[in-house]
Amino acid sequence: MNGAANPIVVSVVSPCRNEIRHIRPFMESLLAQDYPAGHWELIVADGMSDDGTREALREMELRYAPRLLVIDNQGRIVSTGLNAAVRQARGLYVLRVDCHAEYEPDFIRCSIEVLEQTGADNVGGPVRTKSRTYIQSAIAAAYHSPFSCGGAKSPMDDYEGYADTVQFGCWRTGRLKELGLFDESLVRNQDDELNLRTIRAGGKIWQSPKIRFWYYPRPRLGALFRQYFQYGFWKVAVIRKHKIPASWRHVIPGTFAAVNVFLLAAAAVAWVCQWPPPGMAVGAALAIMDGCYLAVLLLASLTTARRSGWKLLPVLPVVFAIYHISYGIGFLAGLLYWFNRSKATVAAEDAFTRLTR
Repeated sequence: MNGAANPIVVSVVSPCRNEIRHIRPFMESLLAQDYPAGHWELIVADGMSDDGTREALREMELRYAPRLLVIDNQGRIVSTGLNAAVRQARGLYVLRVDCHAEYEPDFIRCSIEVLEQTGADNVGGPVRTKSRTYIQSAIAAAYHSPFSCGGAKSPMDDYEGYADTVQFGCWRTGRLKELGLFDESLVRNQDDELNLRTIRAGGKIWQSPKIRFWYYPRPRLGALFRQYFQYGFWKVAVIRKHKIPASWRHVIPGTFAAVNVFLLAAAAVAWVCQWPPPGMAVGAALAIMDGCYLAVLLLASLTTARRSGWKLLPVLPVVFAIYHISYGIGFLAGLLYWFNRSKATVAAEDAFTRLTR
């Protein structure tokens, strides 16, 4: 323990920026935790919100102090906010949460219990989803299909065991600091990168369905496209840092996009140069590959609609395609950017980062 004068056991940390729609339900679910009130704290690192979130946080800080502490995140991205909060943490454990989710009353208690029972370096629960709109329901339903996430463990409600990453996470504070905290050069994928670093250092990541929370996916197709484009783009930065992907599923959408680009370019060259046989061969290869993808996409859409509701079927093919195509395009953009950085791209990096936040 931290001593009689400072009984804090768990520090719950969260980054936050412009979350006025989510901040109150998020706070209410955390403040209803069954963990002893005097033994945990919540530190929210606000990225200089300008949509009313900052004012709402300050109001709640006055009401719930000293349990709630609001600090400034001048970096305005997730990794800088998390690190700022962890440096303020007084607990033996750090539990990372997100404003786009709501948490069961036993969330803190179960996270600590699973961490101690498994002896893992980091533990988390599966991503259960909630939706408010039709499009959000379709995005959530597609997320839980193996077709969208390539067999990742996080969408599996009942999976318990080792994983290559978990959503959010719970660590012993000392171990988290030993690992070096979150990489502040990453706008996205900072959780995955930390988990990859943990595994490469001999650590273990554990997922347990006992740790329960509900995540709100993006509410619009355009927002989903931007989200997964950024995931693909910043995944390349993680691979470039570690010289290996955390999982080979991370490179499949980029490979699919690259092959499509190559075949389209080859078909265009064959057409311009009037080479019918090579052009026909390239066209056939493109048709077979994309035809197989469309067939699997339709099968996944039918399977998902049968499970989650037939009314979602009209939009599910589009949602699945956005998951894959946006990530793949982002991955290709990341390859061009991260492996061909010149003085011009470095000079433009700050502007690009602002656009992707």
